[in-house]
Amino acid sequence: MQKFTAWLRKTSHLLMVIMILSVLARLAGAVFMGNSVEELPGTFDQISYHLLAQRVLGGYGFSFGQDWWPLTAPGAPTAHWSYLYTFYLVMVYAIFGVHPLAGRIIQALIFGLLQPYLTYRIGNRLFGKWVGLVSALLAAGYAYFIYYGGTLMTEPFYILAILWVFDTCIGLVTQPKADKPLRRWFLLGIGMGLAVLLRQVFLLMIPVILLWLGWALYRRQPSFRFVSLLVPLLVVAVMIMPFTIYNTARFGRVVLLNTNAGFAFFWGNHPYYGTDFQPILPDGVYQELIPQELRGLDEAALDQALLGRAMQNIMDNPVRYVKLSISRIRDFFMFWPSPDSGRISNVSRVASFGILWPFMLAGLIVSWWKADKTPQKRLDSPVTLLVLFIVAYSVLHIMTWTLIRYRLPIDAVALPFAGYAIVLIDRRWLHIGQRFFGFEEVSKSVQAVRE
Repeated sequence: MQKFTAWLRKTSHLLMVIMILSVLARLAGAVFMGNSVEELPGTFDQISYHLLAQRVLGGYGFSFGQDWWPLTAPGAPTAHWSYLYTFYLVMVYAIFGVHPLAGRIIQALIFGLLQPYLTYRIGNRLFGKWVGLVSALLAAGYAYFIYYGGTLMTEPFYILAILWVFDTCIGLVTQPKADKPLRRWFLLGIGMGLAVLLRQVFLLMIPVILLWLGWALYRRQPSFRFVSLLVPLLVVAVMIMPFTIYNTARFGRVVLLNTNAGFAFFWGNHPYYGTDFQPILPDGVYQELIPQELRGLDEAALDQALLGRAMQNIMDNPVRYVKLSISRIRDFFMFWPSPDSGRISNVSRVASFGILWPFMLAGLIVSWWKADKTPQKRLDSPVTLLVLFIVAYSVLHIMTWTLIRYRLPIDAVALPFAGYAIVLIDRRWLHIGQRFFGFEEVSKSVQAVRE
């Protein structure tokens, strides 16, 4: 026992244990979902990806063999779904056969290893090793991440890409004079590109991130060259370009990446709701809301037409739109059990966000306020970057369409704040970190914040 305790005293060893626990938890979730693809709460998209991957593997291209969501005819081209994630499933099915469990297990392994690792890196960069380890442990046991870790959906890889982006950004700011700066900018672009290819909504976050990054680096180094910000933009453009060319050839019009923004904005803000948003409507209602005169359009043209209709609906009654958006706040940040949800949903919700949101919020407020005494310098803190993302990403979904799983990237980014709050609130965590693991510098830094 003493040898094992001595072995655990090394940060890398303890992090390894946390990562193993994370993998085991996600593997258990993947095995529970099994080798079939069925609709579980909040996971309908995995049926679409499963069918689409088989169509691509069979040589039919990106299409479905029957009428499919959102309103795609059999054999018609679709760009509604992430190309990158579909290619992942195609690769898995090509190697192992059409066995969804293989895709679940590989995904659980990758997500289980990298999520706590990246969470640790971010927590360590912001608050020190001990907070980083506590944050990684929270990520490993977070019920929502265990649940979605084995679903055949974009969420796990999308969350990893976002954590990659913020880890790289914080490294650029906290170590501005490190070697190979071009390589780090290139890696930032790769992370952003992967996030966009998984969920194109991240395109709207890139300006927020780069504007803050340019500001923070200029404040630290007045000689900073803003042309460096073009490197990740160019990388993202290069990663998107093949799909833009492919879409344009198929639809006869320029489609940057996916055809889903118009559908989401139209359905999310339709007068059908009045001023009370419902995250999930009954079967068939979404299709019934699409005007009959638009149903003959292909997917790309319909997506653009619905975006125009949505804007017109908002212009016709902006007050209703504002009230409807406010009603989405409740659904986006829901943390309590609901009689309308199944047991899996209620347990996952309460055992993750329901427990940790007070710590996330407290850690965010305290760390941002204590980042510096002056408001101007406080804006330079890497904590501000994460706060900006949390606010901007929340507002984006509150103004468009809200589902609880759309909040998961925010949960992942907020976990270091929860770890920070837990360490601050309970001195026993400080004593463990200082006496058992020898993180005296972490204890001192946290005590400085307390003062």
